[in-house]
Amino acid sequence: MLKNWLTKENLTVTVLLLVLMLGVQVLYSAGILSPFVMLNLIIIAINIILAVSLNLVVGFTGQFSIGHAGFMALGAYASAIMTLNFNAPFIVSLLVGAIVAGIGGIIIGIPTLRLKGDYLAIATLGLAEIIRGVITNIDYLGGAYGLMGITQRTNWLWAFGCMLVTVMVIKNFVQSSHGRACISVREDEIAAEVMGINTTKYKVIAFTMGSFFAGIGGALLAHYITFIEPNAFNFLKSFDILVMVVLGGQGSLTGSVVAAIVLTLISTFLQSLAELRLIIYAIILILVMLFRPQGLLGTHELSFKLLQRKRGVSHGNHSANA
Repeated sequence: MLKNWLTKENLTVTVLLLVLMLGVQVLYSAGILSPFVMLNLIIIAINIILAVSLNLVVGFTGQFSIGHAGFMALGAYASAIMTLNFNAPFIVSLLVGAIVAGIGGIIIGIPTLRLKGDYLAIATLGLAEIIRGVITNIDYLGGAYGLMGITQRTNWLWAFGCMLVTVMVIKNFVQSSHGRACISVREDEIAAEVMGINTTKYKVIAFTMGSFFAGIGGALLAHYITFIEPNAFNFLKSFDILVMVVLGGQGSLTGSVVAAIVLTLISTFLQSLAELRLIIYAIILILVMLFRPQGLLGTHELSFKLLQRKRGVSHGNHSANA
């Protein structure tokens, strides 16, 4: 996997992203970027983590899960407890939150991933609501009032760094033999089984990885807003993440990145019309289904090669016309 990652294009993109990360931090420290802009940049980074991790399950493995917010809640609460009650370092809180969410993914994934289609969607939704219900009824976790007073430890560097690691890990997984096995499950599960692929194993692996990174997203959010409560992780949150995956393209990581950026910005501009946000989301989904059902990028990925190819085609057309 590491050999696949060490390509000229990947290294170039990584360097550019690191320059972007440090550049934004310098601009914020110099007072050029306002706290409001930084807030939205951090929320965008967290939403990218959530969208990319769900795309691994829905887009690349073909398992229609709509309970991603449940794993986000596990990560948020586990990390917050580590910080509040055990005074753990932030990196430890992040890892504990991610591991708890990943274990939750295994426990939930093994029985439910034998289901397919609508049945799987209903099961994952129900289990996410069970997680939320259990959290609501545990006084140690703050019950319905939630947890307050969480130290704000998430900043731009943590959010962007975790986002970068998430995208890189999932990208390399998808491009590995294990990722191709997941894609074969998506394309035709019966044919994959005939070819000797353990479909249940790869579905559970993808589900666990998706849950793990959803836990990181939840932990980052908890340590940024410093307050969490069960209703923040309800069905609507899962729906938000699913819309990002569908809009960007199921099976496209860069599509999820673009969609997370676009929808976060739309939410920001619609803050004064919060009650209309879901209606606008629904309209976006209907329009996408009507005019581009495969999403903005379909299964394609934005890359230097794709841009060069597009530019080459455009240049060729201009030459031919001349």
